[in-house]
Amino acid sequence: MPTDSATAATEVFEAHRPVLHGVAYRMLGRVADAEDVVQDAWLRWSSDDRREVREPRAYLVRITTRLAIDRLRQVQSRRESYIGPWLPEPLATDVGGTVPDTAERAVFTESVTLAVLTVMESLSPLERAVFVLREAFGYPYAEIAGVLDRSEAAVRQLAGRARRHVEEGRPRFAVDPQRQRDLTERFLAAAAGDDLEGLLTLLAADARLVGDSGGKAKAPLRIIESAGKVARFLLGVAPSTQSGTEFTLLELNGGIALLAHVGGTPDTVIQLDVEDGRIQTVYIVRNPDKLRALAAS
Repeated sequence: MPTDSATAATEVFEAHRPVLHGVAYRMLGRVADAEDVVQDAWLRWSSDDRREVREPRAYLVRITTRLAIDRLRQVQSRRESYIGPWLPEPLATDVGGTVPDTAERAVFTESVTLAVLTVMESLSPLERAVFVLREAFGYPYAEIAGVLDRSEAAVRQLAGRARRHVEEGRPRFAVDPQRQRDLTERFLAAAAGDDLEGLLTLLAADARLVGDSGGKAKAPLRIIESAGKVARFLLGVAPSTQSGTEFTLLELNGGIALLAHVGGTPDTVIQLDVEDGRIQTVYIVRNPDKLRALAAS
């Protein structure tokens, strides 16, 4: 039977689990990897002497961040041999009470978008950790320095490099959620209706399509570029997936996305990166390993 101390330790950890998972997912881009890191953090927390821990959240974030850095160094070598483009695993966005303020929620969810997470793939593990803790969770530089065992000056340098790199690759303007929903619905109607002209009106001239299958499903093994090529590819594959396919709209990674079910099983996630009212990037995730967590969606 658990002791009062063990019960209290469990309650404290569970209260901070959403934040820990948020840190780990942003660091790793995969739900399973994030869950493994959080579980490892729990094992550390449950076995450590907690009598001198004055700030459990700071302590747990430090453990989780360091474990995530170690895991990221391991998985980066595996991603080098990944078949085709690599995209983060889609995550159903539910910040709950973690971020109550609307402005803070916007910053919190922006750090989990496919566009930002994809750009973050080119950061070093330390740069990524600093960016996540600073930009997504608002940690002061001094606290991040303590988490990483680095000087505050070094952390500021890491933050500056990471921020400049992400700014270069992220969308320039935030998109109104209703506008994104409307464009997504029009995109689906045009693709399903074999409407080439309709698609071309929605796509930016230099639009790109990035497909992630991991070699386990049909998807382009290279990034497709230009509106014409993207539109023709979409129309070429759409007819083969219409029969028995059901599409639903839901919020993934802080934005509206399309989830296609085939025979009740998640088959494809499509999310659009929109700039200046046009679709700049079409993200398609078809790797079944990255869709399992959406089975209940």
